[in-house]
Amino acid sequence: MKVVGIDQRTMQPVVVITDTEEKNYIPIVVGPPEANAINIAMEGIQLPRPITHDLIKAILDRLHAQVERVLIAELKDETYYARIQLRTADGLTEVDARPSDAIAIALRTQAPIYVSEEVAARALVPVESWSAQADDRRKGSDGTDQELEEFRRFLEAVTPEDFRKHLR
Repeated sequence: MKVVGIDQRTMQPVVVITDTEEKNYIPIVVGPPEANAINIAMEGIQLPRPITHDLIKAILDRLHAQVERVLIAELKDETYYARIQLRTADGLTEVDARPSDAIAIALRTQAPIYVSEEVAARALVPVESWSAQADDRRKGSDGTDQELEEFRRFLEAVTPEDFRKHLR
């Protein structure tokens, strides 16, 4: 999975992660501070003082621990749960985390983000589910560029309420 966008226009920002082909996506509602932390990492912004996720990365670096991967592991009562897998001198270990924190750390450490099969089965939304309803859909000569541009426009306009129906 990869993080492709974040909608900060509402009081409940939404992080959108997609599969590598951008054919399916999962929306995750996060808080404003977490959205800001993710956005800072996505934009590559260097702050004069470390924020919490930068501090966590610095601590991991000093301890010679590596983030192997982040897993969006569970979905219970419309709440996502994540785990951060770390490689340390003692071997592999996992730490429970909120998905927003796990994503913010993954972006800072270039660690891959995965979604469990259980979460994928319940929460993955095919891009076609929204694009098939578009009245003015037009494909480019190869279809790919137009579809991607349309998906990005969708990300700019989507709200948390648009996703709630897919979690039930």
